[in-house]
Amino acid sequence: MKNASPWRIGFDIGGTFTDLVLLNDVTGEAIRHKTLTTPEDPSEGAYTGLTQLVEMAGLSAGDIHTITHGTTLAINALLERHGAKTALVVTRGFRDVLVLGREYRYDIYDLNGAPAKPLLTRSQAYEITERVTARGEVVTPLDEQEVVQLAAELRAQGYAAVAVLCMHAYAWPDHENQIEAILSRELPGVSISVSHKVSREIREYDRGVLTAMNAFVQPKARRYMARLEQKLLEGGFACDWLVMGSNGGLMAPQVAADYPTRIIESGPAGGIVATAAFARKNDEHQVLAFDMGGTTAKACVVRNGEPSITTDYEVGRADRLLKGSGLPVKLPVVDMIEIGAGGGSIARVDSLGLLEIGPESASAWPGPACYGRGGELPTVTDANLVLGLLDPDAFLGGRMRLDVEAARTAIQRIAAPLGLTIEEAAWGIHEVANSKMSEALRTHSVEKNVSPSQMTMLAFGGAGPSHAWSLAKQLSVKRVYFPNGAGVYSAFGLLTAPPSADFVRADRCRLQPGIDVAAINAIFAEGFDEAMTTLAAANADPATAIQQKLAGVRYVGQGSELTVTLPDTFLSHGDVKALIDTFEAAHLARFGRTLPGQGVEVVNWRGRVQTTPPTLNTSDQLRHPEPDAREKSLQVYLGREQGCRPCRVIPRSLLVTGVAVEGPALLQEKECAIYVGPGASAQLDEQGNILMELN
Repeated sequence: MKNASPWRIGFDIGGTFTDLVLLNDVTGEAIRHKTLTTPEDPSEGAYTGLTQLVEMAGLSAGDIHTITHGTTLAINALLERHGAKTALVVTRGFRDVLVLGREYRYDIYDLNGAPAKPLLTRSQAYEITERVTARGEVVTPLDEQEVVQLAAELRAQGYAAVAVLCMHAYAWPDHENQIEAILSRELPGVSISVSHKVSREIREYDRGVLTAMNAFVQPKARRYMARLEQKLLEGGFACDWLVMGSNGGLMAPQVAADYPTRIIESGPAGGIVATAAFARKNDEHQVLAFDMGGTTAKACVVRNGEPSITTDYEVGRADRLLKGSGLPVKLPVVDMIEIGAGGGSIARVDSLGLLEIGPESASAWPGPACYGRGGELPTVTDANLVLGLLDPDAFLGGRMRLDVEAARTAIQRIAAPLGLTIEEAAWGIHEVANSKMSEALRTHSVEKNVSPSQMTMLAFGGAGPSHAWSLAKQLSVKRVYFPNGAGVYSAFGLLTAPPSADFVRADRCRLQPGIDVAAINAIFAEGFDEAMTTLAAANADPATAIQQKLAGVRYVGQGSELTVTLPDTFLSHGDVKALIDTFEAAHLARFGRTLPGQGVEVVNWRGRVQTTPPTLNTSDQLRHPEPDAREKSLQVYLGREQGCRPCRVIPRSLLVTGVAVEGPALLQEKECAIYVGPGASAQLDEQGNILMELN
């Protein structure tokens, strides 16, 4: 019998903190919690947080209906290169495919610029005799005995995972299926990833990189998901649990374990999905989502209540602002930019005597110096504490007192070589972090053909509300919202997402009269059958499933395509002109021009199916009123010219709807501190959001 309880939990494991939200779908009551992540085993800290949250609510594990999970496991494994020992098996003649890459400079003016380091070296690549053409003609049959011999060699070398990449397997996967069967038989316990199951895209480099990523992370993902599931079952959480995908939809944990490339941006996607729900509810047409946690900061443009989805995402960029400098992820991903600047980002003075921030982080262990867990290096959080942007007595609702003297000692490491006071050095760290983030946010916005000054910002994450005022000033943003529970908003976003599944089928064809619509409809029918199978694993209701049909289209001769929605008339009676018009409108919006008279072709057909998002009934009422809440005052440092000024510290429970608070002020929540700077005012709205307006 299905659990009829109204309680659901969303939890997001970040690099520094694990955020949790418990929501009652009937009353709208939400209970929030934040706990330090356990880097050695993230599932341990997550399970501890879950049990604490349930206990706080006076519930038992059996009272929970659904658990939804966001994780940085895949992205961290890729960025840190902490994955399984992986071999790449390729068609003979293509051993160097991952090393050669795309063979172009992402910055033609930088003679010393180096691309992202290949995930696998040439020595990890092995050739196999086989070849099939793009039309399905078998030029060279697969030598099965050679595969058996290769398996023996891989076993001797101690490989824990194998990625298989055959030419044109996106359309003709028979050889990959045979190789997978042989390797699975000969190498029990070794993870096998074949390219056509990871992605049905053309371009062997992009498909090869993605398959290598999948194989590299898969053993770790499988162990993690199994370990977490075991902990949940042992703790009495016998409910359904789902994992957030990079595309903003939910999937079954087994799917996430088998295809960890689909959860590369699992955690951050939760906050973006929540931003989209916020935009729809508040009729905000252009929102800049800004999420700053303990390890990184993320940003995404949300238009008309929908986040931007891209299939040209990259991880591990050699240059964080230049496309082409990272490893491609040819899967649907919420299109965000990630910056190596979080609360735990470490500050240092480089060889030129310049102040630098990140990307190295103090993480959850030992954490910033002010955490009192053994950290000695100065971080952004230490600087914010010294500046008065954090109340040392109110961090995590008072559960964790911050050590001001330890923070000052750490900042002295920066102040001394630069000849600055501790406050001046802390201000420098804060401003450099802000400049780094504002540059990235401006670049990301301009790439989306919109100015930050035209958007409303939604700031969240444990550190985002502390920096939003400074960023808004630098970006000329006039209005900044802080949602209720901003410090754990990504976890809340996990509760707003529906199960979904995507598919792609490469099928290069010219758009001209007489196109075979029946064949195209057959492709979609087969793809949607696959997607519905994926949804079924997440126990989604097929009756509520909504299908979206897309196509990757380009001008003949172009090297890349634009993804557009298929007009209904195209699939019903081959209205080629309608699809060409749709493509050219997208091309004009993206590039400012079209190419009249130039032929147009489809590169691939894409589909997405998702169920209806859950209806949220949220309340701003506190479960336990805070009768002891009191306003206090701190000194906030505003730079060398203005020095220190008194700053009101107001607990959120004391805010009155519609009554403005003038800056400087700290609006204190249990999971974050919202800084309202000079020249700005903030007020609580009827939905429980805090709106800050800048002059």
